[in-house]
Amino acid sequence: MITRTVTIGTPLGLHARPAARFVQAVIDSGLHVTMAHDGREVDAGSILSVMSLNVVGGDVVMLTTNADETSGDGAGVDAVNMTMDSLTAMLASNLDE
Repeated sequence: MITRTVTIGTPLGLHARPAARFVQAVIDSGLHVTMAHDGREVDAGSILSVMSLNVVGGDVVMLTTNADETSGDGAGVDAVNMTMDSLTAMLASNLDE
């Protein structure tokens, strides 16, 4: 299990447009990622689920993936970590810009 904690950088939070941009990035990554906030965990690949968390700017969320961490020489783990870092950076930025 690989997790990242991030503070939402979009001032108005994950409303329709920024949520759609983030969800598309999750889908494009090919990973199954969940997002947790205030004790609720949802599929980060579902725009309705992400928006249902009512996340606003400054809120802290946790991203988790259960991608295989034990593949071969570690290249798979490195790729998953890079993808999770990219998704985390995306949430930390202002997705309304």
